[in-house]
Amino acid sequence: MNWKLKSVAAIALAASAIGSFAYATDPTPVSDATPPKKHKAAAAKKADAPCCAATEDQIKQLRQDLQSQIDGLKSDLAAKDAALRDAQQKAADAQASADKANAAAAGVADNAAAVSALQGTVNDLKANQVSLATTVSDETTKIKQSIESPNVLHYKGIAITPGGFTAAETVWRPHSTGSDIPTPFTSIPFPQAEAYHLSEFYGTGRQSRVSLLAEGKVDWGTIRGYFEGDWLGTGVTSNNNQSNSYVFRQRVIWGQAITNSGWGFAGGQMWSLATEDAKGLSNLSSDIKTPQTIDPNYNAGFVWTRQYGFRVTKSFGDKLAIGIAAENPQVLSPGGTITLNPGVSYIWGNPGTSSGAYNGAISSEACTSTSTTTPVSVTCIPGYLTTYAINPVPDFIAKIAIDPGYGHYEIIGITRAFRDRIYEGTSGTPWNDTQWGGGIGGSARMPITHMLDFGVKALYGHGTGRYGDSTVADVTVGPDGRFKPLESLSALGTLEFHATPRLDIYANYGVDYIGKWLYENSAGKAGGYGIGESNSGCGTENLTPTAPTIPSSGSSCTGVNRDVQEGTLGYWYDIYKGSHGRLRQGIQYSYASRVIWANLSGYAPKGIENMFWTSFRYYLP
Repeated sequence: MNWKLKSVAAIALAASAIGSFAYATDPTPVSDATPPKKHKAAAAKKADAPCCAATEDQIKQLRQDLQSQIDGLKSDLAAKDAALRDAQQKAADAQASADKANAAAAGVADNAAAVSALQGTVNDLKANQVSLATTVSDETTKIKQSIESPNVLHYKGIAITPGGFTAAETVWRPHSTGSDIPTPFTSIPFPQAEAYHLSEFYGTGRQSRVSLLAEGKVDWGTIRGYFEGDWLGTGVTSNNNQSNSYVFRQRVIWGQAITNSGWGFAGGQMWSLATEDAKGLSNLSSDIKTPQTIDPNYNAGFVWTRQYGFRVTKSFGDKLAIGIAAENPQVLSPGGTITLNPGVSYIWGNPGTSSGAYNGAISSEACTSTSTTTPVSVTCIPGYLTTYAINPVPDFIAKIAIDPGYGHYEIIGITRAFRDRIYEGTSGTPWNDTQWGGGIGGSARMPITHMLDFGVKALYGHGTGRYGDSTVADVTVGPDGRFKPLESLSALGTLEFHATPRLDIYANYGVDYIGKWLYENSAGKAGGYGIGESNSGCGTENLTPTAPTIPSSGSSCTGVNRDVQEGTLGYWYDIYKGSHGRLRQGIQYSYASRVIWANLSGYAPKGIENMFWTSFRYYLP
C-alpha cells in the first residue's frame, strides 16, 4: 500500500511541475494596435535565455528522478509480484503437501484398520487352531479312552453299560434270627425264646451285584433294557456248610421305551412305582432312593417292593411327572386269630406247583418231639414253604412326582383286591368274595444345607402291610370267611450328612404298624387281629424245647405283631473314587424292636436287637 501512495505522489508532483513550466513560458498577448518594438524584444530575449536553460535542466533532472522512482517502483512491484507468486506457489505446494499428508494419513488409518482386522483374523486363527488342537486332543483322548477303558460298549447300534459291585460283609446280632445279612424284622425273638439267648455272626459275599444296561436311540426316542441280580437267592440245597452254594437271583429286569415327547412305557420286574425316586419317575436302580443301609432289608418303615409291573409315565419338562402302574399282587398270609362261624370255611391260595415254576418245595422243619429219652424220637410233618394268593387283579398304583427346584416330592395311591372262595357247609352254595383295600402316601426329600439332606416318607391304608419294609400282615379273616384288610402305617425319616466328598453319614428311624380288629362269631367266640392272645409265656424261656436241636418261639406266646421300629446310624467312606471305579467301606449300627399286641392283662412283650454290620465293596466305574 505505501509504494502505491508514493507512486501517486510522484506522478502528481511531476504533473504540477510540468504545468508550472508551461504557464511560465506562455507569451504575453499584445495588442494589435501597438506592435512590439524590435529592440525591446531582442533585449528581452537576451535577458530570458539563462533562465530557461536552468529550468530545462531542472525539468530534465526531475524527469530523471521521477523515472528513477518509477523504475524503482516497478522493480519493487516486480519483486513483490515475484514474492507473491512464490508465496502462492509455496501455499499451493503447502496445500498439496497437506492434501498428500491427509491422503497419507487416511491411508495410514486404512492401513491401521486393515492391520487391526488382519491381526483379529490372525488371533481368531490362533484361537481356532488352539481350539482345534484342544478338540483333537480331547477327541483323541476320548477315542483312546473308549478303546482302552470305555464307559460303554457298543454292539449293533446300542450302548451297553455294565455295572455292579463286589461285597464282603458281616453282621452280628445279640439274638439269633436264623438269617443271613438281611434282617427278618418280624422274627426278632422275645426273651422267652431259646434263640434270644444266642448271639449270631455271619460273613457273606451274597449281596454282590451285577447289572447290565442296554440302550439305543431311535428317531422317536430311546429304547432300553436293564438287568440286575445278586446271590441272595436260596435254592433247595443251598447252605453254608462248605461251598456256600447260594443261587443267583433276579432283582430287576425290564424293558422300556421313552418318546421324545416325554411318554414312557416299561414292563418287567422292577422297583414298585410306590418306591421313592430321586427325581421324576425312573426305572433305574441308581435313581431309587433306598436308605443307605448295609442291611439289604433296608429299614423299618421304608415303602417298597420289587415285582412285575407295567407302567405308563409322562414327564412334563423337569418339574412334573405322572405315572400309573399295574403290578403283581400277593397277599401275605392272613394274621390273627381266625374264628369262623360254625360250618364256614374258605380257600385263598395255593402252595405252589414246582412244575408250574412256583416254589413247591417241602420243608421238614416243623418237627415234634415224641420222647424225652435218649436217643430222642422226633416226628417231622412236611409243610409247604410258600403259599401263593390266588389274586383276581393286579395292584394298581398311581403317582405324581414334583421337582420344583428345591427338593423332590411325591404323592402315591394304591388299590388292592383280596379274594377268597367261601363255603357255608354242605347245604350252601360256594361263592367268591372280593374285598378292596388300598392306601395313600407320599414322600419329601429336601436339602437343609449343601451338606445335609432330610427325607420323610409314609404310606397309610388298609391292606397295604405288604408294601412296608417289615412285611407285617395285610388282612385277617372275619367270622363269615370274608377277608378284612387291616389298618397299616409305614413311615420313615432320614438324615444324610455329606461330610466330605468321600464321607457320607446317615441316620434313619422308621416304623411299620398294624392296627387291631376284633369280633365275635355266631357262637360267641372272639376272633380277629390283636384280640389279646396268650402272652403269658413270652417272658420265660422254655426249658423243654419242642425240637431239641432247633430253637423255637415256645408256647404261650401267640400274640401278633403290633409294630416294628428301627433306628440306624452308619457311614460310607470312599477309599478311592475315580476312573478306575470306587472302593468303599462302611459300618452300620441298628436298634430294632418288635412289639406284639397286649393280652387281656395288658402285657405286651418286646423283642430288641442291637445289630452291627460291616461292608467292604468295589464298584465298577
